[in-house]
Amino acid sequence: MKFLIVGLGNPGSEYAETRHNAGFMVLDALAGASNIVFKTDRLADVAEMRYAGKTLVLVKPNTYMNLSGKAVRYWMDAHKIPHQHVLVITDDLALPLGTLRLRAKGSDGGHNGLKDIQAVLGHTNYPRLRFGIGSEFSKGFQVDYVLGKFSSEEQSLLVETIQRSVECVQSFVKNGLQMTATKFNGEVK
Repeated sequence: MKFLIVGLGNPGSEYAETRHNAGFMVLDALAGASNIVFKTDRLADVAEMRYAGKTLVLVKPNTYMNLSGKAVRYWMDAHKIPHQHVLVITDDLALPLGTLRLRAKGSDGGHNGLKDIQAVLGHTNYPRLRFGIGSEFSKGFQVDYVLGKFSSEEQSLLVETIQRSVECVQSFVKNGLQMTATKFNGEVK
């Protein structure tokens, strides 16, 4: 059984460790814990690993956030992975830093990466893990905020939230969506 785990973000060193790259950070932590290395492949940086007897195809699209759907569709088709076994990890302005929300489906919530995935797939029936990044910005500065780095004051909570996200992904693969959502939805304790 295969799972496609997609972390949304933007490629390039100028975007590394920015709030918008929370999905990339979670996949880097997941792969790093198993000493797995990403390789640049078609439309994405990709790695494969085994967990709980299942194959996880980890995908960090290099198409930039607003065109994420193309990479998601390609890797779903390449590995014949059904949408129920896809998990998209994305940043979320509507949730405070330290909060996770796992859902089986849902709207794009104004997120351009999710909007493109929905447009390419033609539906919103794929699981997604929303990683709260907060919304501590002045009117008109949303882009600067999401493309900015986490502050030094946020670092310890960021590390905890990334680790909890890794555990959430592992639980999703091992225990399924419902049990995982019950355990992980909410704030990091």
